[in-house]
Amino acid sequence: MLVAVLLPSEVRSADAPACHAGAYRLLDGSVVGIDRLSEPAQLRWQRADGATGLLSPADGAWRSTTGWTGRPDGKVVRFGECGEGRIAFDRQAGSKIAFDITETRFAGKGEQLRGRLVLPHGDGPVPIAVIVHGSEDYSGVDFYAAQHLFPAQGVGVFVYDKRGTGQSTGTYTQDFHLLSDDAVAALHEARRLAGPRAARIGFLGGSQAGWVAPLAASKTDHAAFVVVGYGMADSPLAEDRDQVMLDLRRAGYGEEVMAKAREITEATAAVVASRREADWERLEVLRRRYAGEPWYPAIKGEFSGLLLQHTREQIEATAAQHDKGTTWNYDTMPVLRALRIPQLWILAGADREAPPEETLRRLVALGEAGHPITTVVFPGTDHGIREFETGDDDTRTYTRIADGYQHMQVDWILTGTLPHAPYGRARVVAQPGR
Repeated sequence: MLVAVLLPSEVRSADAPACHAGAYRLLDGSVVGIDRLSEPAQLRWQRADGATGLLSPADGAWRSTTGWTGRPDGKVVRFGECGEGRIAFDRQAGSKIAFDITETRFAGKGEQLRGRLVLPHGDGPVPIAVIVHGSEDYSGVDFYAAQHLFPAQGVGVFVYDKRGTGQSTGTYTQDFHLLSDDAVAALHEARRLAGPRAARIGFLGGSQAGWVAPLAASKTDHAAFVVVGYGMADSPLAEDRDQVMLDLRRAGYGEEVMAKAREITEATAAVVASRREADWERLEVLRRRYAGEPWYPAIKGEFSGLLLQHTREQIEATAAQHDKGTTWNYDTMPVLRALRIPQLWILAGADREAPPEETLRRLVALGEAGHPITTVVFPGTDHGIREFETGDDDTRTYTRIADGYQHMQVDWILTGTLPHAPYGRARVVAQPGR
């Protein structure tokens, strides 16, 4: 039995959470990542198998709750002084793993971006994953967890603050073309900084990165791979449509209602994409036609529910505040058809934010047509490849990240294959040569 080591644990300054972030090797050889959160004075721990918990300071220590449940799990974490790199995690001592870290500023598309290269300690070449952002509006350098656990497993990571976030200049945007230009600049900066240590290098990201990362890869000859988690091989407008259809199916409605709802989602999509007078008039006609139907209040989606619940005047009054420049009409399929580098797509089988059915169909079809795409589904997981409990009111409480999700990504980046299957409950739906 390993001996517990109690360490000084008081939160002595506002930057204490920042200094504790990193990967720690415990006495039994296992690794735990400690990550900062955008919430002040909170941390999150995570293991490579997806187990995770929220840490909050209490009674001179950091106490953990399971996943995102808020339920105490009994784990207590204590840290040494900032700079000591010591931890006692659940009564087991450990020390921070030393990485080769380079801070940088580099030119994106007309903006100055802050970045960080994190490599396993040593001199040999390693693969590098450039982390492409999802839709979040906070610092990737400060808060992205991959920069801790991935280098501990032999994969280098380049993180950066996308424009308008953290210490990067510019205005936050969801313009995929601008964001993909910045991602290309990040990849080139990672190659420059790594020099001879850069082996294969590519893009990795989740959610919105499913649109941005392949587009970025199409703009450079230096990307060797793309890894997408819980993204969509369809348009952003389709995300709203698929969410609405899922809402209605969960409420028990059939195809007749689905057909009427599709009329609405086509109209709301046109309004969001263009806001032309004719599009508003078409939406108003449908609103009057269906507002009394019992299924009408069940429409939520990404934006359709909001458009139905508010007047045109209300929406236009706040449009400038909420407009993030999203490339609503972006068609990802020409990019995916043109890419010839290997791609790994990992889908959440029960994803309510990015329903996977159409994406799965498209990816499998691309694979059957000879594109080097490996498609994997984690059943029973939601957005983020998170496992969950379902309450009586159908709400979900997230308990952990699925076992095998991170190991699969690391193995595939290291080798281009999945040599250690099975990865938890993951189902490999299609892969080259299969």
